[in-house]
Amino acid sequence: MELLHSTSAALQLLGSGDAALWSAIYISVKVCLVALLIASPPAILLGFVLAHYRFPCRRLLVVLVQTLLALPTVVIGLILYMLLSRQGPFGSWRLLFTQEAMIIGEAVLAFPILAALTLAAVQGVDSRAAETARTLGAGRLRSALTLLFEVRFAVVAAMVSGFGRVISEIGCAMMVGGNIAGLTRNITTTIALETSKGAFVQGIALGIVLIAIALVINFGLALLQGRGGMR
Repeated sequence: MELLHSTSAALQLLGSGDAALWSAIYISVKVCLVALLIASPPAILLGFVLAHYRFPCRRLLVVLVQTLLALPTVVIGLILYMLLSRQGPFGSWRLLFTQEAMIIGEAVLAFPILAALTLAAVQGVDSRAAETARTLGAGRLRSALTLLFEVRFAVVAAMVSGFGRVISEIGCAMMVGGNIAGLTRNITTTIALETSKGAFVQGIALGIVLIAIALVINFGLALLQGRGGMR
């Protein structure tokens, strides 16, 4: 009964338009989307290059990308904190405890996911697709774009996975953002703060938002993939 009561109160809180609650939601979505837009082009390019070309140190780069997948978010936050603090090499930029610092951290977190999943997707494509494109007179760039088009749904799925990771992490956001109300306090840091104070209603409300976001983006991806499969 207590859980039902708290959930009902959480839904009422969301419907009331609580400013602090919706501010945290807005900051989370904004930071994650910007980070994803920044990380996606270089990560997808790296994944494609690692899958499609053979060159010295390629294997080392693949291992590095795979290692970064398992790197704890708090470790990335710690590294960025040391780089952006006043004593760090980039302290003069004054980015620590800002949304910009959070964007950098989330972009770093999303990068290996996007690169690794793109790598796997391109490796899974029939090599004859590129050969056919070249036979028809396509240059290297056109051939590469043809391959990427073939794995477009896998790339979108990679972006969805990247978004899911960065919007639900807390370690990096807390360390480089500082959990400042109205500025860097996002969904996960608010949940951690409010539940530590015993305010479970706010935590449940934001948990519902996270679940709703996950359902919407995955439903959209499934719908997109379904339409692609019918063609």
